[in-house]
Amino acid sequence: MNQSAMMTQFDKRMLILNKIIIGFIVLITVVPMLYILVASFMDPKALVSKGISFNPSDWTVEGYQRVFSDKSILRGFINSLVYSFGFATLTVLVSVFTAYPLSKKDLVGRRWFNYFLIITMFFGGGLVPTYLLVKDLGMINTVWAIIIPGAVNVWNIILARAYFQGLPDELVEAAVIDGANDLQIFFKIMLPLAKPIMFVLFLYAFVGQWNSYFDAMIYIKDPNLEPLQLVLRKILIQSQPAKDMIGAQAAMNEMKRLAEMIKYATIVISSLPLIVMYPFFQKYFDKGIMAGSLKG
Repeated sequence: MNQSAMMTQFDKRMLILNKIIIGFIVLITVVPMLYILVASFMDPKALVSKGISFNPSDWTVEGYQRVFSDKSILRGFINSLVYSFGFATLTVLVSVFTAYPLSKKDLVGRRWFNYFLIITMFFGGGLVPTYLLVKDLGMINTVWAIIIPGAVNVWNIILARAYFQGLPDELVEAAVIDGANDLQIFFKIMLPLAKPIMFVLFLYAFVGQWNSYFDAMIYIKDPNLEPLQLVLRKILIQSQPAKDMIGAQAAMNEMKRLAEMIKYATIVISSLPLIVMYPFFQKYFDKGIMAGSLKG
């Protein structure tokens, strides 16, 4: 009886501790987001001198006006959407079509295929050989230089394989009895059941590609093909004062003011696709993220 009471008290304390930890995590996540959102509507001078202010006289939408009036930012936004959707779609297709055969115990050479994939996780060609390969394939300065390299992700294949292995074998046995072949089993039974892991892999790949700019910096030379992150990098880091400004100091101050003005606005705009996607993927995310953790 005393032991049961002690366990109950311990459970209550653990619940309280969990709530405190979760509350702290939510706090450190939400507060920066709210700060960026409010700062995107504030005048840079007021933000620097006063900090966050809710005085309407300190607020302005000039940052958003400049962002939406800049054709390079809008073009980069569209390019990033194309790259991210294309890369995520190709990654999901490759991962699922590779993982399902590897999940079958009767696949000939299954162990050696797994060894081969795992080895590629630890040994890569490096940047220079990869660049030379992309160049020889004629993909430099094209969309394919962003989408194709890196589309085969071994970690995603392992996650998808674990998910397929967790599905009941009775489904396949019943389909075989009904006369279904391997293609029918895969497309009509396994793929519909694999929606959770497919959405999770799509989200992983989309977020990774959306936040990436290094590949574009290496392979893309045409400004019309640059993704949003590379455009923002040039604006916020590599911007130079305009030649018609009076005085170097005044030019530098103006450049800093403009950079601060559009910095928070671009962060909000560039985060919109991710914020919009998460609620729609939430019901699949919980199932897919636990792939392979439970059997049966």
